[in-house]
Amino acid sequence: MSTKISNNVENVELSGIRKFYNKVLKVDNAVSLTLGQPDFQVPLKAKEAMIQAIMDGKTTYTSNAGIMELREEISKYLNEFNINFNADEICITVGGSEGLFATFTALINTGDKVLIPTPAYPAYESCVKILGGQVIDFQLNDQFNIDFDKLKEIICREKPKIMVLSYPCNPTGAVLTEKDRNELYEIIKKEDIIVVSDEMYSSIYFGDKYYSIAQYNDIKDKVILVSGFSKMFSMTGLRIGYVCARKEYIDSIVKVHQYNVSCAPSIAQYAACEGLKNCLQDVEYMKNEFKKRRDYVYNRLVDMGLDVNMPKGAFYIFPSIKKFKIRSEEFCEKLLNEAKVAIVPGSAFGNGGEGYIRMSYCYSMNELEEALNRLEKFISQFL
Repeated sequence: MSTKISNNVENVELSGIRKFYNKVLKVDNAVSLTLGQPDFQVPLKAKEAMIQAIMDGKTTYTSNAGIMELREEISKYLNEFNINFNADEICITVGGSEGLFATFTALINTGDKVLIPTPAYPAYESCVKILGGQVIDFQLNDQFNIDFDKLKEIICREKPKIMVLSYPCNPTGAVLTEKDRNELYEIIKKEDIIVVSDEMYSSIYFGDKYYSIAQYNDIKDKVILVSGFSKMFSMTGLRIGYVCARKEYIDSIVKVHQYNVSCAPSIAQYAACEGLKNCLQDVEYMKNEFKKRRDYVYNRLVDMGLDVNMPKGAFYIFPSIKKFKIRSEEFCEKLLNEAKVAIVPGSAFGNGGEGYIRMSYCYSMNELEEALNRLEKFISQFL
């Protein structure tokens, strides 16, 4: 019987992240380090603002692009990091995921080439494939940074329309350094290319200074920034993200957004707005707690003899299991079935992720300790 499903959709697999999260629900006493779901509460003032919005009857549609007050607060917040977009260059979306999809939909024609780093968040590749674009991988180096010689070669050969950047990175925790940002700038300035920069984890940055390709005003017409508040304010279920771009892009992105969802949830927009105004100290507290957890997890993995890079941002760590001579999905299946620990195989993040595993450390210290104790016992069979 012939299928009536779109070939583009048929050829896309369900997320490997959710695949292992769903498996853990069927295993008694399993510990999951699969999702990027912070274990903190939404900041109190943001909660109160959402409740007040309900009481004030602010439960109707907002403008398609989102409430002006929130867009103005985002503009002011980004300006603190030398990223300059005014309120009319910002669209509030249903999480960063819808922001990414609306952006790709506004840009991609069938057959357009899109450069995607590997390893990377799997939604980039899936969105591009669903829209009929052509994915061109660019392999990150051993530190999960850009190999610029290879990048230049690929751009010269493939002539891509779009390049995706993801810093701080899910799944690796790598960040954009000043040196790499500057080198990227020279490439983007020269080439006819649009950059989609996913900066969802920008608030979880462990360095002294934050670097973004969106900090250059003279290439602003080539850069689209996607971010949001799911991780920043621990409000993943409230679904508030945003896209920043020059007017010619944002008008088309808003058009896609309008026909897809009309607008982002009204009351959650007011919560995010209050968060930016009065909850940044909560964000700093969460970041410091994530840093403590990162240090604990990193040191435990090193003590186990695993090869692993120290994450500089986000709340993921991506150790290598290449020495065990086992594929990442098989390793994770065995770990879940034998040790009752759920993590995500590196293969879920593209070809460059094979040979690695992703662990999220946005869980409590008790859960992290228990999971790592079980992992240590499990890998002893390979040593």
